[in-house]
Amino acid sequence: MTDEEGHRIEIIIGRLLQIGVGLSAVTVAFGAIVYLVQHGLENPPYGKFRGEPSGLTSFSGVFSGVAAFHGVAIIQLGLLLLIATPVARVLFSLLAFLHEKDWLYGFFTLIVLSVLAYGLFSR
Repeated sequence: MTDEEGHRIEIIIGRLLQIGVGLSAVTVAFGAIVYLVQHGLENPPYGKFRGEPSGLTSFSGVFSGVAAFHGVAIIQLGLLLLIATPVARVLFSLLAFLHEKDWLYGFFTLIVLSVLAYGLFSR
């Protein structure tokens, strides 16, 4: 890999991270505004702890909540985007290493991607 190609890949990865974090922040902020508009005047039940709604623990639940325009689901989508950002960076790095025929780094990046996928999708 030449220095120019390496620099170009670093620029693309930097942009990918900036866009992912920015999109996540905008999504969370929008979800917070929607949530406050829908529930801002309610008195929270401080005497009773309620964990995360069960509908927001799966991708399909989050997406159906977003389709129904629930503020909490939009916030959750923003957090999923934030989690997906470094995963996308690792995936892009894998593709770049394979394109450059750098098999050793590609192999190690595939291991990292496998560990991330296992951590995200196992229950």
